[in-house]
Parts: sequence; structure tokens; C-alpha cells
Amino acid sequence: MSSTPGIPFTKASACGNDFLIVQGENVRDEYPAITQRMCDRHNGVGADGVEWIFSDRTADVMARLFNADGSEAEISGNGTRCVAAELSSKTGKTEVTIRTGAGLKVCRLISHEGPVFQFESAMGQPVVEGPLTIETMWLKSVGTKVSMGNPHYVVFMESFPDDWKRRGALIGSQPVFPHGTNVEFVVVRGQNEIEIRLFERGVGETQSSGTGSCASAVAAIASQRVKSPVRVVAPGGPQIVRWDDQVYLTGPATLVCRGEFFI
Repeated sequence: MSSTPGIPFTKASACGNDFLIVQGENVRDEYPAITQRMCDRHNGVGADGVEWIFSDRTADVMARLFNADGSEAEISGNGTRCVAAELSSKTGKTEVTIRTGAGLKVCRLISHEGPVFQFESAMGQPVVEGPLTIETMWLKSVGTKVSMGNPHYVVFMESFPDDWKRRGALIGSQPVFPHGTNVEFVVVRGQNEIEIRLFERGVGETQSSGTGSCASAVAAIASQRVKSPVRVVAPGGPQIVRWDDQVYLTGPATLVCRGEFFI
């Protein structure tokens, strides 16, 4: 009997934003198709995306992020932290440097208990643009464009409407975003706290987002709605965003399981 070929993987979650971590050398140029299969929540393992990791000359590892729909993204803050947790669990490193499509990111281990790793990640300098109005026959939205190395559109609201996911899908598909965008809806809860809902490019609704948390906090700080540091509460749990010389993101990454995906 011949054995079934398989791909080893680790599944990790950062506040419910889940990723599969796979050695890229195990696959040749089939990343979009295999990502879609692995991320399928009924016939695959299930995840928001796959972090394909590769050896790198100057960083501890290089990570290429493919979303659940097979599209490639520049970076995921939560996915990068999940990669850091996987490397730390195997090497014992307390500082992990990861090369992403948005540049080098350094994750510093704060604490570790069992499969749960708490990191502070240096996320770089944000780019905040002025207000952008989007108007269609279905909605009118005023938001702030923010880049964390990937695109975001942040909308402040008094409360979350029932149709926020529909709004997020409409906004993200507008021609003003030729490469799509991540959409965050934000409600300010206090001087140092916001609550968010996320509709991410290539995925849809997610329980959390690292770069989305950063973009939301940065937009709130820049508009003087809150002060740094900001507690960002998403459905999957809170993270802390601090904006000093650059943006720092603090949150957990949990290693869920390891296994083999048959191809």
C-alpha cells in the first residue's frame, strides 16, 4: 500500500484570528490552490490564512501570507505573531525577526505559559491619509485610509449596525481600492479603549486582526479620539497598541495543534 503524501502544518490562533504555518519548501508554486484547500472550514483544516515560511539570510524566517481565498497579502500582524510563537516553541528564542511583504518585523516574547505566547511586535511606521468619502447607491461612508504595510479603511461609528459586514464588503470592492482593502468599524469606548469589527480583504469577517487593531488605534489617536496606549477590543479578544517612535502591538498567540494535510 502506497502512503498518501502530506504537508506538515501547525495551527495557531491570535485572538481567534487563526492561521496555518507551513514550510514553503514542501510545496512548489501551488500556494494559492493549496491555501484554499487547507483553509476550507469543512473539507480542510480551517483557517483565515496560511503563513508559508522559508529560510532567510538575515531574518530568523521569511513569511508569505496567503489569505483563505488564495490571494497573497503583504502582512498579517496576528499571523506574524503566530509564526513567532511557532519559532519560539521550537528554538527557545525570545526575540524573533520575521521578514514579511511589509518589511522586517521583530517580535519580543513577554511571557509564555504552555501553548500561549505573549509578544510585543514592532509594526513600523503607519501612514495616515485624510478622510475619504465613499458613496454608492447603497451607502455613504466617511473613513480614514491607513497603511500598516497593508491597506486599511477605518470608519468611526456610534454603534455597530446590523449590516456592517455588508457595508464592509461594499467598501472593500470599490474602485478607489484597486487592490482591495481591509475595513475596520470602530466605536470609541473610552480615552484609551476602542472596540472594532473587521471585514478583511481575502477573508471576510474575522475575529481579530493585528494590523487592523493597529490601523484602528492609529486613526483614533491621530483624530484625537483616544490616547496611546489603546486597548483594542475585537470579538476574539483584546490587544494593546502603543504608538511611540513606531507602532507596537501586544497580544497572545496560541499554538493549537500540529498535523499533516493530505494532498
